[in-house]
Amino acid sequence: MLRWVRLSHHVIVHFLQLRNCNRSNITGVRTSLLFFCLCVFLLCVSVFLLSVCFYVVCVSVFLLSVCFYVVCVSAFLLSVCFYVVCVSAFLLSVCFYVVCVSVFLLSVCFYVVCVSVFLLSVCFYVVCGRCAEDLYKGIQSSDSGVRCDSLKQLASVSTDVTFAQEFISRDGHLLLVKIVEDSNEVPLIMTHTLTGFMELMDHGIVSWENLSAEFIKKIASFVNAKAMDASIQQVSLAILESMVLSSSSLFQLVKQEVTMERLLSHLQVQLFLVVRVIKTPHAFQELFVFLAKKNLRQYIYKNIIHSSASVGDEMAHYLYVLQSVTLNHLELRMRMPLDSYNQDQREILHNLRQAAFETESENSLSNERRRSLCAKEFKKLGFSNNSNPGQDLLRTPPGLLALDTMSYFASRYPDAYSRFVLENSSREDKHECPFARGSIQLTLILCEILRIGEPPSETGSNYHPIFFSQDRLLEELFCVCIQLVNKTWKEMRATQEDFDKVMQVVREQITRTLSSKPTSLELFKNKVNALNYSEILKLRQTERLHQEETLAPPVLELKERLKPELLELIRQQRLNRLCQGTLFRKISSRRRQDKLWYCRLSPNHKVLHFGDVEEETETPAIEGLQEKIPVADIKALLTGKDCPHMKENKGKQTKEVLDLAFSITYDVEEYSLNFIASSRIDFCLWTDGLSVLLGRDMSSECMRSELEILLSMEIKLRLLDLENVPIPDNAPPVPKPPSNYNFCYDFSQTEQ
Repeated sequence: MLRWVRLSHHVIVHFLQLRNCNRSNITGVRTSLLFFCLCVFLLCVSVFLLSVCFYVVCVSVFLLSVCFYVVCVSAFLLSVCFYVVCVSAFLLSVCFYVVCVSVFLLSVCFYVVCVSVFLLSVCFYVVCGRCAEDLYKGIQSSDSGVRCDSLKQLASVSTDVTFAQEFISRDGHLLLVKIVEDSNEVPLIMTHTLTGFMELMDHGIVSWENLSAEFIKKIASFVNAKAMDASIQQVSLAILESMVLSSSSLFQLVKQEVTMERLLSHLQVQLFLVVRVIKTPHAFQELFVFLAKKNLRQYIYKNIIHSSASVGDEMAHYLYVLQSVTLNHLELRMRMPLDSYNQDQREILHNLRQAAFETESENSLSNERRRSLCAKEFKKLGFSNNSNPGQDLLRTPPGLLALDTMSYFASRYPDAYSRFVLENSSREDKHECPFARGSIQLTLILCEILRIGEPPSETGSNYHPIFFSQDRLLEELFCVCIQLVNKTWKEMRATQEDFDKVMQVVREQITRTLSSKPTSLELFKNKVNALNYSEILKLRQTERLHQEETLAPPVLELKERLKPELLELIRQQRLNRLCQGTLFRKISSRRRQDKLWYCRLSPNHKVLHFGDVEEETETPAIEGLQEKIPVADIKALLTGKDCPHMKENKGKQTKEVLDLAFSITYDVEEYSLNFIASSRIDFCLWTDGLSVLLGRDMSSECMRSELEILLSMEIKLRLLDLENVPIPDNAPPVPKPPSNYNFCYDFSQTEQ
C-alpha cells in the first residue's frame, strides 16, 4: 500500500514540473495523466480484492462455528441414545429374569403332570395287563359260554392300543389264529373271534404279512362258502380287504383263493371288495382288465340295473364308486395338452380333415398351396386357429380327450360326421355351427357332468345307470350330444356370438336328461332330442313360477277370485283417462303441418266432446270443445286397417300408423270419428276405455300386463304371512263331525 502512495507522489511532482515546461510538451503531460489514472484504478481493485478476502475469512469462521455446534448437538444426542440403551438393557435383563422364573415354574408343573401321567399309565397298563391275562385265560376255557363272553369282550376292548399291545405280547393273536384255523367253534364264537382279530390287527402292531397261508385260505373259504353266516362273511371280507390294501403279494394270494366268479355270484354283498381293490394303485390296471374279461359291467347291467328289486343305498354307493374310479381312468388324457411335435397326434388331426373333405392328392401341390388348403379346411372344421389347429387343444381340461372324442365320432359314425361338417361349412348366412370348437366345449361339459378327475365321495351314491350299458360311455355320449349341439344351434338360429348361450342350453339338456336316469343310450338319445330349445324355455318358465309359488292350486284359485276386482280397477282407470282427454293429430294429404284436435269424455261418462285446438293448448275445458257424440249412439269400435281413414289411404300408410289407428262409428255406419294415437300406450288406453263404454271386454296388451302386475303384487302381499311355509296342492280334509252334540260351555264360573 505504501508503495502505491509513493508512486502517486512521484506522479504528482512530475506533473507539477511539467506545468512549468514548455507548452510544446503537452503530449507528454497527457501521457503522464493517463498513467496516473491507471494507477488509481489499480489501487481501487486491490482494495476491493482485500475486502473480498476478508469477507471469505469471516464466512469460513462462521461455518466453522456452525460445524462445532452440530458436533456438540450430535455428542449430546449420542449420550442420550447411550442412556436409552442402558435403560433398555436393564429392562431386558429384568424381563429375562421373569421369563426364566416362569420357565422354571412351567417346567415344575410339566414335571408334576408327567409324573401324574406316568402313574396313570402305569395303573392303566397294570389294569390292561390284568384284563388281557383274564381274557387270554377265558378264551382257553373249556366252557363255551365263558369262551363266548371272553371273545365278545375282547372284540369290544381291542380298540384300545394299550390293551392290544398287552394281549399281543401274550401271543393272544396267535391263539385267535389257531381258533380260526381249527374252525371248531359255533358261528357266534367265530364271529367274535374274527372281529377281535380284526380290531387287534388294525393297530399295526403285527404285520399282515406275518400271517400263515393256512389262515388266509381259511378266511377265503369263509368267503367262498355258499352256506355261511352273513356276519362271518362280512368280517372275513373286511380282513381280506385289509390284506389286499397292505401289500401286492397278499393281493395275489387273495386273488388266487377268492375267485371272481364267486364274488360276482353274490355281488350285492361283496361288490365293495372289488371297489376297494380297484382303488389300490398297484392293482388298478390288472384288475381293470380282469373285470373286463369277466364281463362285470354286463353282469351289473343285467342283474342289478334291470333287476325288479330296487337298488339299496349301500349297493348304490358301490356302483357310484365303481363308476367314478372307471371314468377317472380318462383323467390322464383330460389333463394332457396336445404336443405339436407328436407325430401321432398330428396324424389324428389331419385324419379328421381328410375324413370330412375329399381332396385330391396333396403331393402334387406346392408347400404354400398345401398349407393354404389345410388352413381353409381346418377353418371349415371349426378350429379357431386354422393355421395351427393344435393351439385349440392346449387348454386342459379337456386336452387330448377332446381330440379322442372327435376322432371316435369321425371313425364310428363317418356319415353323421361328414353331414355335420359339410352342412355347416357350406352355409354363408353366418349361422354355421363350428364342429371343432363345439366338440372341445362339449367334451369339457361332459367331463364336468360326469365328474371326471374328482375322487369319489365316501358317502356318494349318484350313479348313472347308462354307464353300465356302454363300454365307452364318454365317447358314445359325445357322439349323441355333438349332433344335439347342431340341432339346438339351428333351433336357436345362433351365430358365433351366441356360442356360449347354445352350449349352456346343451348343458341343461344333457343334465336334465341324465337326471331322469336313462338305462340305455338309445333311451338317452330319444329323451335328449325330445327336449328341444322351446321345451327348455317352457321348463325354465315353469320352474321360475314354481319358485314364486304362483302355480300352486290354492294360489291359482286366489288369483281367479282377485281378478274381477282388479279388472274393475283397470276399467275405472281407463274411464278416468278418457275423462282427462288426449291431444290427437289429424292426418292431412297435403304436405303441410297437421292440425291438432282434442277429445275427452264427460264426467258422467255419457258424452264424448271433441274439437280443434291450437298447439299450445294443454287441457281445454269441455265447454271449449264444440262437437260431441253421445256414448249411447256409438255403434262399433274399429282398429287398424278396418278404420275408414285407413281404407281411404290404403297403401299410403306405414305399419306403425296402422297399429296406432282406431275409429268409432255412430248413428249409422256412414259417420265415424277417426283417431291416430301418438303412442301405443295411448292406443291401448283409448281402445280399452271405449270397449268399457260399449260394454265389451278389454283386450289390449297393456291391460294384460297391468293385470299380471297387479295380481302378482296382490298375491305377494297376501302371502307375506305364509313366507317359507309350503302351500299344499289340495285343501286339508274337513274333520268328521262329532258323534254327538251333548256338550256346552259353562259360563257361570266365568261370571263369578
